[in-house]
Amino acid sequence: MKKILKHKLAVSGSVIIIAMVILAILAPFFCRYSPDDIDIGQYLLPPSADHLLGTDQLGRDLFSRMVYGARISLSVGFISVGLAVIIGMFFGAIAGYYGGITDAVIMRFVDIMLCFPKLFLILALVALFEPSIYIIMVVIGVTSWMGIARLLRAEILSLKQRDFVLAAKACGVSDVVIIMRHLIPNAIGPIIVNATLGVAAAILLESGLSFLGLGVQPPTASWGNILMDAKFTLGIAWWMTVFPGVAIFITVLGYNLLGEGLRDTLMARK
Repeated sequence: MKKILKHKLAVSGSVIIIAMVILAILAPFFCRYSPDDIDIGQYLLPPSADHLLGTDQLGRDLFSRMVYGARISLSVGFISVGLAVIIGMFFGAIAGYYGGITDAVIMRFVDIMLCFPKLFLILALVALFEPSIYIIMVVIGVTSWMGIARLLRAEILSLKQRDFVLAAKACGVSDVVIIMRHLIPNAIGPIIVNATLGVAAAILLESGLSFLGLGVQPPTASWGNILMDAKFTLGIAWWMTVFPGVAIFITVLGYNLLGEGLRDTLMARK
């Protein structure tokens, strides 16, 4: 923690992320208007004292939709990456610890999954179900675990021959306890870094899917579908494009800065 607090990139990224999370959690206290309130008489107003970021083509306050949209985008990032970490750690730990035919089968399955273009795989899965935030979370999670599995497998392959693991085996400790208590905690550094960077990728992916109309569906606000609405007013309402784009950029930048900082500090211990 001391190393992380001394790392400028990690601190900068943490400040951005914490600010976004606080803004999303306390959305009702920051927003004067409901994100779904329609007022045709106030459509496409530029930023002003009444509407800090202007209004959209239905007269909805853009600041309120941006803040509530942060809840959606951040939730998708956290939950989808959390699901990917759980799946990846399960397969990676089993493959690395048991080796042999188990390792070969799991790794060939991982290779097959990596052969599919991720975006087209996601589009195919989304097309099979009705688009919703929950489907997006699950789909991103189940298509993003392969890298984590390979990372954890590599770490466990190097750790399982260490003296502390051999001593645990000699004492009769079960395989599950060895994996959960001894191996994963000592291999968690690269996983944390990968997960942090993965949240940024998940937010970008959700925004892209929502922009294409395959992600979070209106009237629920997300940064991606706000940009989708903005493409129809690009020439007359610059604020509808600029502010969601800046929000996505700043949030992704924050996670990338934190990820780079964690990589420099956690991986330096190896």
